[in-house]
Amino acid sequence: MQNLLHSSFVPTLAQAGSGTNAILIGVGVVVLVFFFIIVAFLIQFINMYIQAYTSNAKVGFFDMIGMKLRKVDIRTVVINRIRAVKAGMDIETNKIETHYLAGGRVSNVISAMIAARGARIDLPWNTATAIDLAGRDILDAVNTSVNPKVIDCPAAAGPRTTIDAVAKDGIQLKVKARVTVRTNIGRLVGGATEETIIARVGQGIVSTIGSAADHKQVLENPDDISRKVMETGLDAGTAFEILSIDIADVDVGDNIGAKLQTDQANANKQMAQAEAEKRRALAVAQEQEYKAEEQKNRAAVVLAEAEVPRAMAEAFRNGRLGVMDYYKMQNVQADTSMRSAIAGEGPATQR
Repeated sequence: MQNLLHSSFVPTLAQAGSGTNAILIGVGVVVLVFFFIIVAFLIQFINMYIQAYTSNAKVGFFDMIGMKLRKVDIRTVVINRIRAVKAGMDIETNKIETHYLAGGRVSNVISAMIAARGARIDLPWNTATAIDLAGRDILDAVNTSVNPKVIDCPAAAGPRTTIDAVAKDGIQLKVKARVTVRTNIGRLVGGATEETIIARVGQGIVSTIGSAADHKQVLENPDDISRKVMETGLDAGTAFEILSIDIADVDVGDNIGAKLQTDQANANKQMAQAEAEKRRALAVAQEQEYKAEEQKNRAAVVLAEAEVPRAMAEAFRNGRLGVMDYYKMQNVQADTSMRSAIAGEGPATQR
């Protein structure tokens, strides 16, 4: 009986042992796969971690993992932190990552800060990132601050090639100027751009030439334009500091004063002609009115003369006029006509 029980329990224990082993093997496989996944995920950070560590610009593993999850370019952050540390600036990883997430150009900002440090220009991280986020090229600004920039006035791509102004004697002068500027880092955010500098310089040149009594004075001393324009403080409120304004070329243009006088004389002439034409038209109209009045009066005379025969006929009928009276009147008219003919006056003239 015992043998039978023993023989029945042996297969059951064997089956239980094999099921446990299968579960352990499955768990081991899952753990191994998970381990390999973790290693494959972390191995991409090892190179950057070692590079940062050996450069004394440590960036933690968990920081890199967080950047990966936030979809930040880890290489950009690590490489630029290494560059900053090598240049003597310990910029925190979090600050670099924050600027990257804000849409800033991290490499441009770090390059600008390195250049500013080499040129002994005070450029804090907050100022550099603010300028970059404002859309300005911070690296170009630093380079311009170190190496001044020359601006053509007027701009080469503008609609006009010269600045035209007229002196008090009426002569036009055409001027080209070159403005040497240096970037003012402190006023870069919110400061006016090159277009404002060009407009202000052009305005100053026009004002200076316009106040000159004679264009020859400007031709003899063009540096007076530069000096007077510089004294007006044209760089106020701009992102630049004007170092000098140089007059590159001055040409004599048209005699604007003579043209204006000619145009005024032509205008006066046309006005006088219009006034004379107006008076002539009035005279013609008045003459026509007189002629109409004359014709009207002539018609009245004809009507009055037509009444004479009627009156005479009425006088004959009423007995107030006799035949002898009528003949005497005819003799008087005949005598009057003869005398007029002798005097050289015809009947038409007499009338």
